[in-house]
Amino acid sequence: MALSKYERRERLRMRIRKTVEGTESRPRLAVFRSNKEIYAQIIDDVNGRTIIAASSRDKDIDASKVNKVEAAKMVGKAIAEKAVKAGVETIAFDRGGYLYHGRVKSLAEGAREGGLKF
Repeated sequence: MALSKYERRERLRMRIRKTVEGTESRPRLAVFRSNKEIYAQIIDDVNGRTIIAASSRDKDIDASKVNKVEAAKMVGKAIAEKAVKAGVETIAFDRGGYLYHGRVKSLAEGAREGGLKF
C-alpha cells in the first residue's frame, strides 16, 4: 500500500533528524513549509528551546507582496540577521523532509547571504 505524502514526508523528516542535531554552539535551522507560508526556527536541541524564529507572516515580509520563493529568501535573510545579533554564526540545516528545491533552497540561500554558515 502506498504512503500518503504526509506519511512519506514524516518518514523522511525522521531519517534526517537522526543525523541533524542542534547544539548550543551549532543550533539547527528547522524549516516548515505550508501551501501559503514558510516558517524557520533556530533550535537548540540539547536544552530543548527555540532560540530564534521567523516566518513569511512577519509584518515586514508580509507587507512586501512578493511571490513565495522571494518571501522564503526574505525569511532566510531575516532569521540570519536575528541569529547574528544573538551570536549564532554556524548552523545545521534541517530541511524537514522537503526536497532541497524551490522555497526551501531559497530560504537556505537567503540565510547564507545573511551571514550564516552551514
